[in-house]
Amino acid sequence: MTKLEFKSLRNFDRGMIYNMLKEAYSFDERYFQSEKEKWKMEADGFFFDNLQIADKCVFITTLNEEPIGVVMWDPRKLPDQVEIGHNCIVPKYKGHGYGKVQMEEAIRRILQQGAKKIIVSTNADLVPAQRMYESVGFEFVRREPVDAFYEAWIFYEYPIGEKEDESKL
Repeated sequence: MTKLEFKSLRNFDRGMIYNMLKEAYSFDERYFQSEKEKWKMEADGFFFDNLQIADKCVFITTLNEEPIGVVMWDPRKLPDQVEIGHNCIVPKYKGHGYGKVQMEEAIRRILQQGAKKIIVSTNADLVPAQRMYESVGFEFVRREPVDAFYEAWIFYEYPIGEKEDESKL
């Protein structure tokens, strides 16, 4: 029997976020080369140095105690909006619906924090990520060209309130 859980970053060693991102993006070395310092400092370093913040906006998804994914969001603009930052599942577990379940849990937690808007963006070539965001209810907002490597960013917004209003009809 498989057991999927969402655990506090406190349960893991420094380097967990960095290593998960490195593994999740291992399909294209260019991601690692262009983002590795950000992953070390802005994700892993920041959250392990600020566990009180990580407790509110990061969790590690485990399957039978094995870490398989991570998701984090920026709480600085609450309650007006939350931007989901990194969201990934390691390659061995992609394609099994774990990313969708992980994102649903992140949305649930963000809504509990009182967010009025949830936004997320992804690279245009990450079509599975786009499909997953749409499958949990995010709606396409815009596409912005970037450069030859990233091509474009795709922006999504989660329609808070609209679904509640529709259910009252």
